[in-house]
Amino acid sequence: MPEKIPFSEEELKVVREIPGFYPGMPSTPVYDFPTVPKEAYLGLINKKPIWQVTSIESTAFCPSIFPDNVARAFMIEANPLPRDQYGGKDMFGIEWQYVETAQGSMVKPGSPFLNDANEWEEKLVWPDIDSWDWEGSAKANNTFLNNGTAIVPWIMNGYYERLISFMDFDGAVMALIDEDQKDAVKALFEKLTDLYIRIVDKFIDHFNVDGFTVHDDWGSQRAPFFSPDTAMEMIVPAMRQLTDHIHERGRIADLHSCGHLEIQAPSIIEAGWDSWDPQVMNDTHMLYEKYGDRIVIGVIPDTYPYDASEEQQRAEAAGFVDRFCNPDKPAHFSHYGMGALTQAYREELYRLSRIKFNG
Repeated sequence: MPEKIPFSEEELKVVREIPGFYPGMPSTPVYDFPTVPKEAYLGLINKKPIWQVTSIESTAFCPSIFPDNVARAFMIEANPLPRDQYGGKDMFGIEWQYVETAQGSMVKPGSPFLNDANEWEEKLVWPDIDSWDWEGSAKANNTFLNNGTAIVPWIMNGYYERLISFMDFDGAVMALIDEDQKDAVKALFEKLTDLYIRIVDKFIDHFNVDGFTVHDDWGSQRAPFFSPDTAMEMIVPAMRQLTDHIHERGRIADLHSCGHLEIQAPSIIEAGWDSWDPQVMNDTHMLYEKYGDRIVIGVIPDTYPYDASEEQQRAEAAGFVDRFCNPDKPAHFSHYGMGALTQAYREELYRLSRIKFNG
């Protein structure tokens, strides 16, 4: 692929449309791109952007062979299970309950598997991931995985979320700061890293995936669950071992972490993540300005009136390109801002970013 691909207006031809992810959502146009969308996604992370990445350049991959995906009701593959089969045991045997109104699962509260982090070595039974049908899943998902986009599997329970699944929320947050439990938590996270590294290798070897998203929520709408110092001491070292390995295998490391986490940005960067898409309660413009040269931030666009004229929509897209489409400091267009992507906005965003990145 050449370093620069000059823009042509012919690229704006719509070759197909992707149906909305949820019922009632509008479809997404796919233009006559000059290269496969995967290259745009990889280029963004590697600071060689081709156009402004939005929602169609990568595909999440959460196959049923990974028990956590079924337990947590987050299955994305060629042949997903019916929703009434969601829930059940994750890879550690922890029971999850699917809640239809939330379209997600939770561990049954009130009877934590561990009452003290020091119990984990005695109680935990580690999964036999070699027994999972990796080859069968690769065969069943062959077409799904070869769609021209970057394939990014999710590890649904990261470090703090995994601790919550074992101890419930109150027990997990106390274990991070209790001097009598901290060493046990650190040892648990080290062994989790060993397991996650093996899972990463399985996904790479059997599916040839392009990166990984690790799901580890760190905060509420108002504040983080724990301090930056606690994050740096208790979670970042284990995460860094995982992201270092992902990078050694030539893949991208993306973090999904919900909550008001602006003050945790240095911890997230220190942990080695290539990208992070903060939720709407965060000032993503500030995060981009302050940290965007060190991590690809998901930036939420400015809002504009729902009845804005086409000219105004295009002007909004031009403003986003002017501020955030910088070749040496690219941003991701946050999935939390997808409501801005009208047909006119999306077209102008694509056109102007192509010109700016490749002019």
